[in-house]
Amino acid sequence: MWPLYAAGFTTAFGAHGIAANLGGFSSLLVLGGLLALYDGAEVLLKPLFGSLADRIGARPVLLGGLIAFALASAAYVAASALSDSLAWLWAARLGQGAAASAFSPSASALVARLNPAARHGRAFGSYGFWKSIGYTLGPLLGGVLVWAGGLSLLFVVLAVLGAAVTLWAFLVVPVMAPLPKARQTVLDLARRLTDPVFLAPTAALAAATAALSVGVGFLPVAGRTAGLGTIATGAAVSLLALAAAVVQPRAGRALDEGRLTTRAGLSAGMTVTVAGLLAAMLPGASEAPGASWVAGVLLGAVLIGVGTGLITPLGFAALAANTPQERLGQTMGSAELGRELGDAGGPLLVAGVATLTTLVYGFAALAVVIAALGWFVAVASRRSRPVSG
Repeated sequence: MWPLYAAGFTTAFGAHGIAANLGGFSSLLVLGGLLALYDGAEVLLKPLFGSLADRIGARPVLLGGLIAFALASAAYVAASALSDSLAWLWAARLGQGAAASAFSPSASALVARLNPAARHGRAFGSYGFWKSIGYTLGPLLGGVLVWAGGLSLLFVVLAVLGAAVTLWAFLVVPVMAPLPKARQTVLDLARRLTDPVFLAPTAALAAATAALSVGVGFLPVAGRTAGLGTIATGAAVSLLALAAAVVQPRAGRALDEGRLTTRAGLSAGMTVTVAGLLAAMLPGASEAPGASWVAGVLLGAVLIGVGTGLITPLGFAALAANTPQERLGQTMGSAELGRELGDAGGPLLVAGVATLTTLVYGFAALAVVIAALGWFVAVASRRSRPVSG
């Protein structure tokens, strides 16, 4: 399992480590494009690589994706030494995003296959914990590396990390032959992906990712309005990621031990997430900055982290429990697509509303959307039933 946790750490560290250190570009259009390129590649390719993992086996797709990630990172280092053209950075981000599209859903599928159903909560909780550590360390360690040696040094570290995880996975992760499966038509796929047993946890995962992205991107804005410095706002974001990392293994263990049901856990997680967004509105509720502003930022960070930490392992465990093993790659890839849409949609919604009004109303708009999705998840979970291949 440890190489799979390392793969989860790698994609999180690579995505946020670079994204958080691209602020030197004067053009916001270029910056936005570089930020969107990684996620855009994942949106398009994750379902395809997930289906490929079902067809040829998840391990080859995992190894191929990790190798491609290391090569894309190393290629930028070599190319940037010859020319400082921005095109090399665009190509490297696209290559890293495409590579992550391969090894991320494959790792999720292997987490499910290598563990019995009774341990899915623990397994996905631990997997989510190490991804959260990657999200936490990415901006911090990435900033140190860029300060010490520029983007090239950060890409060197990513190339070495990708190569090391590839070797580790090759030596440790067992060969698991693809399982035989019945022929699937487009109608069969559409039926599976519109069944409540898939839609409910995927909607919850998308909501959690949207809230997480908004917390990382906009809580610092609220903090700066409250008079907090960059160190304090960075600490608030790290507090969010740390809360998510601490909660995920515990939520997974509670699910496996029968102390928490999927429906209750997802509902609780979405309720706490909404409460976090409401707390983030406190800084804009008074005229002058004060203790309530700081408390709102910190409380919002903790509650969003706790809520997303509850949702993530339970959502993936629910998908794994109700998916035929021979379709795990396809299901995980499609669920990851939902998460990526939340990752992009949440910040776009908040930014759009905040541009027309204020950031307070942006947080409120996302809170309303997540509350509506929470109602849908509660209703759909009550009606859901396991699906066959």
